[in-house]
Amino acid sequence: MRRPGPALRVGLLGVAVTLTGYALFAGWLGLHAQRYTAARDRATERTVGVVVEDGIGDEDDIRVRWTDAQNRTHVQRFAVYDTDRYRKGGRFPVAYDAGDPTPEGFPADPDETATEDDLIMPIALGTAAALPLLGVWAWRGLRFCRTARRPGRPMTARVRYGLRRATRTTWLELTAPDGARHRQRVMWHPILDDTPADSPVTVHGPPRGPAVVALLDGTRLVPLGRLRPATALTALFDDEAVRADLRDAFVLPADTVVRPTRAAWWRGAVTAAAGTAVGVVAGLAVSGGSLVTTVAFALCATTLLTSTWALSAPQP
Repeated sequence: MRRPGPALRVGLLGVAVTLTGYALFAGWLGLHAQRYTAARDRATERTVGVVVEDGIGDEDDIRVRWTDAQNRTHVQRFAVYDTDRYRKGGRFPVAYDAGDPTPEGFPADPDETATEDDLIMPIALGTAAALPLLGVWAWRGLRFCRTARRPGRPMTARVRYGLRRATRTTWLELTAPDGARHRQRVMWHPILDDTPADSPVTVHGPPRGPAVVALLDGTRLVPLGRLRPATALTALFDDEAVRADLRDAFVLPADTVVRPTRAAWWRGAVTAAAGTAVGVVAGLAVSGGSLVTTVAFALCATTLLTSTWALSAPQP
């Protein structure tokens, strides 16, 4: 039997997008966290600044005016945890690197690590998001392999296309020899577009669990969810299992090569672009223009939206 090529490619794409996106996200923030920590370790000179503004933004940041050893005045925004301690007009200890011609100030209080934590904590949150996404693909693959090894039973299948949560989905309407009917949602395979109604198939799996359907040519379809009774309302189905194409209304010359109007990866590319745009806008709105935060938001949104798109079992 042959492996489900399109489903396997979508699965590999989903895993690759998740791993690559998280690696770039963690690497970007980790690099800047390392640079921030190294710069803070070099900041051994101490001075005392004055808080000129407090309660800035959603995190109640403060703005401090401080003067270095060369009598140069700096006005800098700081993220702090103890917001009640630092009010306008109050004193704020600042550490800086005296050997730097353009020194950056850091909170001299070692407990004030809000900026550093803002770079490190998202990496942990990214792990909490990436692991479940990878786990879904691992579970689908393991479930498919285990179910496909179970004894098969003969049925007939009819392909149905429907809408489920506004997403186009592929279903098989399965009929047993005794007339019992069930429905199984599957990942799309191009052979389904040419599968006639009431085609003989072999169904592997328990009566109430997911079913791996094997077609006559050996193609095995990856199940999504469990086998459901035909009476269960799980999707809005088309009247016929055909994929309409305007080109079908014309008679083309025999030597004409018909190509799809859009490549199979088109929707994925649009989803990735939309994720990037959403991430950039959100990053600019949250950070006020910070490049580090904006890029991090863009990487996060692009990865999540594209991974979710792959998990939804897309079909052209």
